[in-house]
Amino acid sequence: MSESNSPFVAQPYQGIATFGRRPYQPDPRGADVAIVGVPFDGGTTYRSGTRFGPRAIREQSLLLWGYNNSLRVNPFEALKIVDVGDVDVVPVDIQATHRAVDRKLTECLSAGCRVVTLGGDHSLSLPALRAHARQFGPVAVVHFDAHPDTWDEEFPGQKYSHGTPFRRAIEEGLIDTSAYLQIGIRGPTAGPQDYLDAQSLEARMITLDAMMDLGVEGVLSEIHEQVGRRPMYVTLDIDAVDPAFAPGTGTPEVGGLTSWQMLHLVRGLKGLNMVGCDLVEVSPPFDPSQITSILAANLVFEFLSVWARG
Repeated sequence: MSESNSPFVAQPYQGIATFGRRPYQPDPRGADVAIVGVPFDGGTTYRSGTRFGPRAIREQSLLLWGYNNSLRVNPFEALKIVDVGDVDVVPVDIQATHRAVDRKLTECLSAGCRVVTLGGDHSLSLPALRAHARQFGPVAVVHFDAHPDTWDEEFPGQKYSHGTPFRRAIEEGLIDTSAYLQIGIRGPTAGPQDYLDAQSLEARMITLDAMMDLGVEGVLSEIHEQVGRRPMYVTLDIDAVDPAFAPGTGTPEVGGLTSWQMLHLVRGLKGLNMVGCDLVEVSPPFDPSQITSILAANLVFEFLSVWARG
């Protein structure tokens, strides 16, 4: 793309906020990657506001000038990336919203696209995994988070929330549990059983303390060894990052990853068979300086760059 025709000639405060100034194209056919927003926070259990996350991430993506100096690639030139807009969510009905997410992602995958899903709360990973497992079979999952999200229920009789998606996904056979890694888990829980329950589901839990012992490169080595060439889905809850760097989230936990560590972990996924990804739990009402949505936009840029390098 010549500089005169490049959308990146415009200043960051100009233009309509599609992700990375990519074309708004509701029909994903012909694209390599589709950006899909899910403005839903009906599964949130503490601070709501993630319904505004996709819009905030798109706005801050206007700062992305295109070339990734760390991975030495311009994903916007190497790939045809389109923004298909948002799923029509139902704020008061989590299961109706999940069906809508499944339909939209299935449409994109059937068109031959890879999908980046912008949340919204973490419950959306369940329908995203349904769509990807239908296309690829049970997938390896790399899950960056402060919380395991493998609870059976967070309220009596309620099986669907942002704390339950991976238990439901395992029950439905969507995840290859021989290659399911949870990275960055930390913080107080109701008791030791919370972590034990996740491990009983065969999740390989790398707590934040364990990660500090392994180092970023050690964690990446384990991911590559465990995932191999399996189709891999990556889910990134922004609360994996320390709230000092990413305060705009609904359930913050102190003592997390730095921005650099998170960026380096995503870059280190290059060479793996990543078939889809999501970035969730950005809550703009708690992000007055926009540093969380800026980081989120850059992490999506790194996902796209990993694909472009592949």
